[in-house]
Amino acid sequence: MPNPLKDENSPYLLQHAENPVHWYPWKKEALDKAIREDKPIFLSIGYTACHWCHVMEHESFMDDHVARFLNDHFISVKVDREERPDLDDLYMASVVAMTGQGGWPMSVFLTPDLRPFYGGTYFPPVPRHGMPSFLEVLTGIQQAWQTDRENIENIATQGIHHLRETSSWGKTENRDLEKENLEKAANELIKHYDWQDGGWGRAPKFPQPMVIDFLLAQSKDNPKALEVAIHVLNRMQKGGMFDVVGGGFHRYSTDRFWLVPHFEKMLYDNAQLARNYLHAYLITGDISYRRTCTETLNFILRELTSPQGGFFSSLDADSDGEEGKFYLWSPSELETFLKEADLARIFSIAYPIPPNENFEGKIVLQRLRSSIDCARELGISVDKYHQALDNIHQQLLNARNSRIRPLTDDKVLASWNAFAIQAFAEAGFYLDRQDYLDAARKNADFILKNLFSNGQLMRTWRNGSARIEAFLEDYAALSIALLTLYQFDNHLFWFASASQLTAEMVVLFQDPAGGFFDSARDRSDLPTLPKNPQDNATPSGNALAAHALLLLAALDKELIPTTKIKELFATIQEAAGRYPTAFGYWLQVMAFAQGNNQQIALLWPKNETEKVKPWLSLLATIYNPHRIIVGSPSPMPTDIPALLHDRTLLNNKITAYVCKNFLCQSPTNDIEVFKNQLGQGDSIDPQSPIHPERI
Repeated sequence: MPNPLKDENSPYLLQHAENPVHWYPWKKEALDKAIREDKPIFLSIGYTACHWCHVMEHESFMDDHVARFLNDHFISVKVDREERPDLDDLYMASVVAMTGQGGWPMSVFLTPDLRPFYGGTYFPPVPRHGMPSFLEVLTGIQQAWQTDRENIENIATQGIHHLRETSSWGKTENRDLEKENLEKAANELIKHYDWQDGGWGRAPKFPQPMVIDFLLAQSKDNPKALEVAIHVLNRMQKGGMFDVVGGGFHRYSTDRFWLVPHFEKMLYDNAQLARNYLHAYLITGDISYRRTCTETLNFILRELTSPQGGFFSSLDADSDGEEGKFYLWSPSELETFLKEADLARIFSIAYPIPPNENFEGKIVLQRLRSSIDCARELGISVDKYHQALDNIHQQLLNARNSRIRPLTDDKVLASWNAFAIQAFAEAGFYLDRQDYLDAARKNADFILKNLFSNGQLMRTWRNGSARIEAFLEDYAALSIALLTLYQFDNHLFWFASASQLTAEMVVLFQDPAGGFFDSARDRSDLPTLPKNPQDNATPSGNALAAHALLLLAALDKELIPTTKIKELFATIQEAAGRYPTAFGYWLQVMAFAQGNNQQIALLWPKNETEKVKPWLSLLATIYNPHRIIVGSPSPMPTDIPALLHDRTLLNNKITAYVCKNFLCQSPTNDIEVFKNQLGQGDSIDPQSPIHPERI
């Protein structure tokens, strides 16, 4: 008989609706029942693409004996961490404090008033590797609840005190940003970089896209930062972590070589990494980065896009009951699919087959040599080599598509879609890909039309239903995405929508003591309001909020008081300098806030839209990570941002204004003068052969 999860909208929760465990969603009914019956709450948090979440479900939550014990002695609550990042952040902090580590599935035990007193992650069905069985854990907690309540109360009080301390960082004396902290952060990242295999830390290795983008932005003044960034990008794009057949990145590498991934694919990873490779291409001209960027975005369009234009959340790690089965190959399969001798030879040079396979009797495809080296051995041009490789990949993709596919988590999340809007809008502009810009427009339009309920932005949408009031990260990320789209699309609707969202964000989330709460101040189903400053796999809400405020201020200084932004940076900048991998997005935003940003205002006569394209193309080939662009036909409409105020056409021709802090150089009708005024950034020729591909 289905449990109360049957009425939920999350694919993850619906997966557990037929469990014998009487799961409740995190709602008033369950929380009141715990108080009324004086039972502890067992809170289980996971997500659809989580392999070990599936394992614990099959081992424990489908077990009738375990289910009876849970149903008799606990109120069991299941949460999709992607729907409720506030709960996930809050209770993950308590699990890490108790155990020294975290992960999913997350298993937390709470008093009826929501204070944590015991926690962990995955528990096995039988004692294993020094871990107790899940039933042993349940039995011990139930006995302690009956016989040692005073001790539980003391632990729970300490637990909630820790959570409130974690969320209480507030105002620091306002002071200017110190460039030394950015330099210190870059040097720390360089110092602790793994030059042998790429990345930071030991296995498992995560891709760190925010840190990479910070290093790319620092590369003009710090060549070593660029060296580190391209080294890790090269390592990741070889294959394994990167799906060379279908495009897109898996979540992380289980080994230090970026070979065997944890096979789920997340929208947020792919959106952020696509931007990494786009920016690396714009800085270096290396065509391999462009290919990785476009293959990643093409994967999103092909496999994570709804007909309405929303972007889905993820693909599962498992298919047909096995982790990674969809992506792995046997030698005999590869021989069957590559019957043509020429293709087989090219494939064998590109992807040497290891004699003993490389993962549990199967093969994860990974390149060991650069395209230039492979093309040279084959005696063909790099372009012809890439064409042949694309043909091989397409054949393998066709064959792979006949397999049982991993489950798609088809919910649409506001902040994750915002990350993708930003990636598609930037790539559309810089790569002259109208299809990418169209995808960004369609997605933004979808979000604004479908993820609002009674004027309130919602977190998630699925099957025509928008649910759960949005969080700080949703407001801030969507504002950034719309402001990015406005710069490359020139429609004031995006600017107006972002301005309104940012204003609402300040009202709903601002903490009078400094910074922003991650949840709206009026949210009542939490023991304390979370305010986590650190970035994780996605940027922290406060870092996104700072970026949204800065972007809006760069377009219209009259809308945003700079004191709000300074408060945030004053609190964070020293920690970011010391622990850069925990503050990668903050570092990007602080670099942007240094004030060396270009503001470009481009005007053209209303009937000369086609003639402005060479000017835009110039902007697309002179890359500056700290540039703001606005463009408008003249006469201009009302409600334009301040950057366009008092701008007029010079000689009734296309006119460019190059500014800094709203102070502009002389306007010009001459595209060569405009090019010289741009100054910052290095011009590249995307077709230039002088930038060799690096693997």
